[in-house]
Amino acid sequence: MSNNGYKIAPAHAELTADKLRWRCEASRLPFETTAQAELREGFIGQERALRALKMGVELSAPGYNVFVCGLAGTSRGGTIAQMIEELHPSTKPSLDRCYVNNFKIADRPRLLSLPRGQANSFKKDMQAGIDFLRRRIPQVFEGEPFQRQKGRIVERFTVREKELMDDFTRRIARDQFALGHMQVGAVALPEIFPVLEGQMVPIEDISKMVHEGKLDAPVAEEIERKYEQFRQEFTVVYRKTLTLSRELASELSYLEQEAASVLVDGVVEELKEKYPGTGVAEYLEEVRHHLLDNLDPFKEREGEGEHDSDPTPSPDGPQKQSGGPDRDPFRLYGVNVILAHGEEDTSPVIFETTPTYANLFGTIQRAYDTRGGWTSDFMDLRGGSLLRADGGFLIMYSMEAISETGVWRALKRTLNHNRLEIQPLEMFYPFGGSALKPEAVQINVKVILIGDRQMYELMY
Repeated sequence: MSNNGYKIAPAHAELTADKLRWRCEASRLPFETTAQAELREGFIGQERALRALKMGVELSAPGYNVFVCGLAGTSRGGTIAQMIEELHPSTKPSLDRCYVNNFKIADRPRLLSLPRGQANSFKKDMQAGIDFLRRRIPQVFEGEPFQRQKGRIVERFTVREKELMDDFTRRIARDQFALGHMQVGAVALPEIFPVLEGQMVPIEDISKMVHEGKLDAPVAEEIERKYEQFRQEFTVVYRKTLTLSRELASELSYLEQEAASVLVDGVVEELKEKYPGTGVAEYLEEVRHHLLDNLDPFKEREGEGEHDSDPTPSPDGPQKQSGGPDRDPFRLYGVNVILAHGEEDTSPVIFETTPTYANLFGTIQRAYDTRGGWTSDFMDLRGGSLLRADGGFLIMYSMEAISETGVWRALKRTLNHNRLEIQPLEMFYPFGGSALKPEAVQINVKVILIGDRQMYELMY
């Protein structure tokens, strides 16, 4: 006790052994077994971490991404994914994406963006429309009205061609020449022959007949002179017949287009009405013109002239078919859906545990033939997890992203421009990269990297 009546505490307070360890008294628990305990939802503690993560995921300005520090083995990836799903941050829903053929520039596949949930239905409707045309167009071409009109056109041009040739034949017959054919390999070409004693003689044999004394030299010279004259005249006549052939082909093509346009217009207009987007309408107009300008594949009935196996490779499996003549001619009208959504899908939270270049950014597959040749087209484009995370969040480990070849540089470039360009990694294609340059996809993705303090300081 001091003079003022206060108690002075000792300089060091000692703790007894029983106070060095916390003990849970069973009597304080409000249940007898854990089976009777109420389930605690959400996260215990982590209030500061939750506030920081909430601010990070809700910042919608470009360039704001998230880096999460934590000890390995604490289930950081799964915990963050669960946190984001519980926070429900407001994001702009992404559109459905699909690639289609660019009929103007074949090596620049066209990107179509459709409202959510419409890409797969557009693909099915497009395929159904082509299947309908494959059944109906041959029926129209084989029908009696079309064949009657075609016969009249062919007959008219045949008469005109016959008149040209008959007139030329009559003129040369007055000078003892005739028009025949000479076999050159497997082709029979028209040729002019002198007629001697009722027999057509090749012009090459005239000089031989002079040497053998069967023909006088002045007569042979006159025959050769007239032959050259008639040969020049025949060149003009033959060109006129070729012009008639081109005109005939043009009129028949126009007749076919007129006959098929009713069916093609019906399919295209129905699709345009169901999918009213500007980009889809422009694409369907290209399809309309290409169909009418390339009707030859439709002249065979569906199933005729096809291989035993489907020449169109499955979009989900490896491709082994050649890109040459064996490739399905109707493949040009296919739709390659690279991103589709369900009607009730929310903002995606993608946890990419294997962030290779192809897994993140997608790639362009190659179709090889038996000789080792390869080709690619718009149907060979494949999307990656960065595209699947469009309108949402992509979670991955920072060390994995940095250690994979080409990933970090491409990731920064993609996030800087918000544009995803699907291309294969150059190192995997040592004999030249892909000639395809698909239209870039505008994406909106927030990336969440997971790492330790050392990795954070390195990136900072």
